[in-house]
Amino acid sequence: MENKAPSSMTKAILWMLLISVLLFWLPFFGPLIAGVVGGKKAGSVGKAIIAVFLPAVIVGAGFFALASVLSGIPVIGMVAGLGGVTLALINVGPLLIGAIIGGVLSQ
Repeated sequence: MENKAPSSMTKAILWMLLISVLLFWLPFFGPLIAGVVGGKKAGSVGKAIIAVFLPAVIVGAGFFALASVLSGIPVIGMVAGLGGVTLALINVGPLLIGAIIGGVLSQ
């Protein structure tokens, strides 16, 4: 008998977000590891795929907001913020692959 912990979308999203931010310096493997951990926390492939997109949106919005606020010139801040959004969206691919792997491993 396996004693599995209950899966949670919120925990999966938080783990993906936290690990993505901590492992930002690993170009492909950071989001992949975050996706595997978050996918295992989600409990299934479907929930893991849904949980992938919120961390990407949060990180991208954070980059955009911080670049816009910290820049003295709003137009330059918006351009820099869009660059941050682009970088966050680039990480969705490995995060999605990792989430699918983690979702399969959790079943």
